Amino acid sequence: MSNCPHYITDRYHPLPPAYIPGDLIRSSVPFIAPISDMKRCVSKVMYEPLQQLFRACLKDGLFLMGVSAFRSYERQKEIYDDSMIKRGKAHTNSHIAFPGTSEHQTGLAIDVSCAALDYELCEEFEYTPEGIWLKKNAGKFGFVFSFTKENSQYTGYVDEPWHIRYVCKDAKYFSDEFLQ
Repeated sequence: MSNCPHYITDRYHPLPPAYIPGDLIRSSVPFIAPISDMKRCVSKVMYEPLQQLFRACLKDGLFLMGVSAFRSYERQKEIYDDSMIKRGKAHTNSHIAFPGTSEHQTGLAIDVSCAALDYELCEEFEYTPEGIWLKKNAGKFGFVFSFTKENSQYTGYVDEPWHIRYVCKDAKYFSDEFLQ
């Protein structure tokens, strides 16, 4: 039986404001947030693959840091509203998910960074050794990059090389058989 989660949310598939995954657990991967912060929580199905991803990165001599995983509807609304005030509608709508449409609310997404960027979430992450490693290896652990330069015309969001979403460790996207 597959251990693939079936949650989906995006601009066209919002989650209800009260939705909180019933299987959230606190991740033990390194995080900039205190242990009690909900942003350290992930869906149980993502817990072990995330541990494996972080351990493999560390084994290769690199150090990823979790910045934000689970985010409630209310927290997403605070971030969205703050961005609207400070940066305006155009910037906000291309950089911040509307409340109820964030993958973070599913418990299946995480933002990561590294010390070289002082743990900031920025496009430069893609060019750090950790960002290069993540791009090469995330799929081995069942993670995808939701927001890339290549798919921004479809998602409506800018490239976020720090944002990964767990889809399934045994997912076979574009297998050799499929491509023939």
